[in-house]
Amino acid sequence: MTGELDILGVFISPLLAWGLIALALHGVLRAGLDRVGFNRAVWHAPLADLALLVIMFGIVTRLGTEWMGS
Repeated sequence: MTGELDILGVFISPLLAWGLIALALHGVLRAGLDRVGFNRAVWHAPLADLALLVIMFGIVTRLGTEWMGS
């Protein structure tokens, strides 16, 4: 196992793939939080967005490493 993902003959770093997955999940979660008015409950909305993205990236990375068996 080389550690890269082979997508149609192009080797992709798992970190990049997990980052894109985390970004997509962040967008979905952010839309749901906007719908319920989450921005009114936080002091600094961009900082909360960044924290949410970091948390999502950590979760996706953890699950991805367990799935790949590394």
